[in-house]
Amino acid sequence: MKKAIITGITGQDSAYLSKLLLEKGYEVYGGVRRGSDRTYWRLKRTGVFDKIKLLDFDLTEYSNLFETIKKIQPDEIYNLAAQSFVGTSFTQPIVTSDINYNGVLRILDILKSVKPDTKFYQASTSEMFGKVQEVPQNEKTPFYPRSPYGVAKLGAHWMTVNYRESYKMFATSGILFNHESPLRGEEFITRKISLAVSRIFKGEQEVLEIGNMDSKRDWGYAKEYVEGIYQIMQNPIPDTFVLATGETHTVREFIEKAFIVVGDEISWEGEKEKEVGKSKKSGKIVVRVNPEFFRPSEVNLLLGDPTKAEKELGWKAKTKFEKLVEIMVKADLDGFGA
Repeated sequence: MKKAIITGITGQDSAYLSKLLLEKGYEVYGGVRRGSDRTYWRLKRTGVFDKIKLLDFDLTEYSNLFETIKKIQPDEIYNLAAQSFVGTSFTQPIVTSDINYNGVLRILDILKSVKPDTKFYQASTSEMFGKVQEVPQNEKTPFYPRSPYGVAKLGAHWMTVNYRESYKMFATSGILFNHESPLRGEEFITRKISLAVSRIFKGEQEVLEIGNMDSKRDWGYAKEYVEGIYQIMQNPIPDTFVLATGETHTVREFIEKAFIVVGDEISWEGEKEKEVGKSKKSGKIVVRVNPEFFRPSEVNLLLGDPTKAEKELGWKAKTKFEKLVEIMVKADLDGFGA
């Protein structure tokens, strides 16, 4: 039985990945830091909470990481832990860097000394492309991060590559574009929208306040993306892969599709910060721009090219944008989340 440690076990991807690995016969250890969400609602929703072994695992504490890895002797480590909210990284850049960059370096260096044959996966991100240098973005596209989150993740990405090349370690990296699900945190824009639309429909909320509605993202279904993560780790050669849908949509489109799910449509009035969205059914303003949600530096367009993953891994995103929005809104209508 293979042993796998998944860091950041309380997160969206970790819940889906835990389920996948358990189905494949793994013994799964879930790393959790002291200050994280201890309701474990995602693990409970996916039915794996009582099937994994929880570990105290803090990326900022070297001794904790060292002793845990030495004791478990894992066959695979999936590093999904991070300060994962881009907006927060602007107000907490040092914490973000220590977790997202130094934490990865700590794990890699410990593995080099304690168990160098362990397969390692680093959760890289499309935010590393930031101010994009070409469209679409692939594994060879130059990086230009636009947030402390993106900068820290880029450092961790290159460190993973460095340990792979310098010490011949099986260190892999998945540059995943935005991937969503009903397990997404409420601070992320897609879940914020799906929750707000379901609450507006139920009469529990009046208005969805939003930042830049014209940002374009490549949105896929998280459940499929963890399958890609697993395939990256089973590839004979450790490498870097982009996982994406190859399609891009605006935040505005996500809002429009979400309201369609509840049988409504949005009509837009005004411009820029004065723009509002009105319900065609009620005539009320249900969407409003709030400048407080604008980032100091914005990433306007992300569009991934998953050709390499399709050719070498046989992985392909299947769930279309409209279906993803429908899945999320219907889940929140049913009270799926926390």
